[in-house]
Amino acid sequence: MQDTLPVKAVTKVIGLEKVDSTQNIAKELALCGEPEGTMVLACTQTAGRGRYERSFDSGEGGVYFTLILRPQKPAACNASLSVRVGEAVAKTLTKLFDIKTKIKEPNDVLAWDNNVRKWKKICGILIETSAGETDHWVLVGVGVNINNRLSASLKDSAVSVKELVGEEVLKEIFLEELLENFWQEYACWLASVR
Repeated sequence: MQDTLPVKAVTKVIGLEKVDSTQNIAKELALCGEPEGTMVLACTQTAGRGRYERSFDSGEGGVYFTLILRPQKPAACNASLSVRVGEAVAKTLTKLFDIKTKIKEPNDVLAWDNNVRKWKKICGILIETSAGETDHWVLVGVGVNINNRLSASLKDSAVSVKELVGEEVLKEIFLEELLENFWQEYACWLASVR
């Protein structure tokens, strides 16, 4: 049954060098009617953010993007979408880099740092939705620590793929695999009752 679900794709990429937040730009685009599948991708964010307006360290070398979606589902289902996004990230990290991961609901992916025998944050997810009934959109913001250097204040609680595998990896390969996994998870989410 899962194989028969329609798989969607990114239809447009807006690639930027440096932004305050991909989420802010995607929100403006969504309000202007940009279609589902539009992705805002940035090399760095100067004001990356997570839930409750917490800052998200977004230095060069990470993967930072926001996807515009237009699902016909109530906003109450967004928490389960966040978990689906986390599953896609976790699956990708494990498949490509053999990193042990787990989801910290509702919006983080943790990776096992064997050097210090501790779970650390490797990805943050931010889901935002329109309040209006007429022009419904959902923004899926994702930030993944790939090759970026983390600030000293985060060393104890966060980790990058580069730190875990001991070398730089290709962000493009990660992003391609992640998007494939995401669209499969999204199709399942759309078909689910919650």
